Amino acid sequence: MSAATPVTRYAALAVALAGAALLGWKAFAPASRTEAGLVTVTVPALSAAARAGKDAFDANCASCHGPSGAGSDRGPPLIHDIYNPGHHADESFLLAARHGVRRHHWRFGDMPPQPQVSAAQMRAIVRYVRELQAANGIVERPHRM
Repeated sequence: MSAATPVTRYAALAVALAGAALLGWKAFAPASRTEAGLVTVTVPALSAAARAGKDAFDANCASCHGPSGAGSDRGPPLIHDIYNPGHHADESFLLAARHGVRRHHWRFGDMPPQPQVSAAQMRAIVRYVRELQAANGIVERPHRM
């Protein structure tokens, strides 16, 4: 066996330092917009039902889920593929507002019930969210675990 040459040792050291720098950057870099619960949302022309949903959303949901469902530091974005209709049916939004929901996809805490939102308002909110999702390429896909 021959001893490693100085060039080999320097190359190994350079690779190790590059790896350590990459790990340090990932550990200490600011969170991306998606990790922070924020996304960029394209807002389409809305149907009349979705416009009513937007009004209800802005009054009851935007403080946590952000403007146009883009997320905030208090709640996740609803304009995200995890909420596609194949994974979260319309009824899941209705149930979440009525009964609250435990944290399960994001780092945010549990969502409390929203008793001030009527069933009719929730249906309009869901319509609004679904139109936003469609405009942002979020379509129904079968859920697979």
